[in-house]
Amino acid sequence: MSRYAHTDVWRLAGPMILSNLTIPVLGMVDTAVVGHLSEPFYLGAVAIGALIFSFIYWAFGFLRMGTTGQIAQAHGRMDHDETRSALARAFSLALLLAIILIAMQWPIHWIAMSLLEASAEVELHAAEYFFIRIWSAPASLINYVVIGWFLGMQNARGPLYLLLIINITNILLDLLFVWGFGMDVDGVALASVIAEYFGVMAGLWLISRELKKYPGRWLKAQIFDGAKLRQMLVLNQNIFIRTLCLIFSFAFFTAQGAKYGDVVLAANAVLMNFQTFMAYGLDGFAHAAEALIGKAIGKRDKQQFTRAIHTAAIWSIGVAVIFVLLYGMFGTWLINLLTGIEAVRSTAYLFLTWVIVSPVLSVWSYLFDGIFIGATRSAEMRNTMLVSTFLCFLPAWYFLQPLGNHGLWAALMVFMAARGISMAISYRSLQRRGVFFA
Repeated sequence: MSRYAHTDVWRLAGPMILSNLTIPVLGMVDTAVVGHLSEPFYLGAVAIGALIFSFIYWAFGFLRMGTTGQIAQAHGRMDHDETRSALARAFSLALLLAIILIAMQWPIHWIAMSLLEASAEVELHAAEYFFIRIWSAPASLINYVVIGWFLGMQNARGPLYLLLIINITNILLDLLFVWGFGMDVDGVALASVIAEYFGVMAGLWLISRELKKYPGRWLKAQIFDGAKLRQMLVLNQNIFIRTLCLIFSFAFFTAQGAKYGDVVLAANAVLMNFQTFMAYGLDGFAHAAEALIGKAIGKRDKQQFTRAIHTAAIWSIGVAVIFVLLYGMFGTWLINLLTGIEAVRSTAYLFLTWVIVSPVLSVWSYLFDGIFIGATRSAEMRNTMLVSTFLCFLPAWYFLQPLGNHGLWAALMVFMAARGISMAISYRSLQRRGVFFA
């Protein structure tokens, strides 16, 4: 395997890993800014408000994933008209969904507040945060499309620049509005809204520069081609269902953990940070696989397709092993860093083994996600996620309930392993049938 294959993977994975790291930094700044206000309910309100939007925007992550696969294949075919048309179709869908979110803001808020129990003060200020932040929906969804488009064009620096602009702007406005102008929750929400629109302007400018390298035309007939619109909707619908299953599984895990008491709930929350940190690393290689595999399919280059999978797999497995070693050696230290409550620390130690083994069980699902997204095989992603959720995760949880929280963690590991195994089986079936280059 040539060193160029490794360079291609890192050229895409490196900037995406750096991009991902800006996200927790912003969360830490938001926490620090409101954490120094006079009342603790401000912090609770921002935490709940941010959680609501995390779930909303996570559900619409298909705008990023679906765009990447389609653009990568068009780019591989050197079809520069289609890279423009697919971008326009994705923008149109993002704006339509954003309008629906804004129109449905009152019922969405009511449902969210019904599911999340909080004090009256927290709910009051969380509502203030929500009804300001909801106006970021058009910008946030468009920025998903921009990131997906750049990845499809084999350019991971675009997303890095975009996220740096958004998050640095957000941090500076946080400090200005809250510490400078004396605002509270409303200042944090307004900072997020303005930063997202700054991101849109920066993203459009970056896209215009990128398009100059690939001369093409904006064709109205191609943008609104019925077959291509249906293909986009089916692709995104399948990824949406897949993402809802993922959200459900993690929400179910949290809800069941809460039944074991506040200390176990808090310990599980601390340990889930390990899963999140790992995802930031492995997602970078999944994104690289999406872009490279989509381009290879567009070029109909089987050798490049195989090389991209093998190289992404090597680095994904290597990074997963590094996480295992790091969590094994420094897991207790990381727990102590994340919480100072002794009861939570001692409880988290009991379940640390699960997150130590998690990387080698989870890595396959991240890798195959990248392969399937690049190949735009969203139906298989949907079906394997449905199987993993309802035929593996929930039955495993049901039968392992006598083991308490250990059983809950074991069920989550069954879920992560089932995702990788089911997608591997599906991949082999598609490969035998020659579907990828049909």
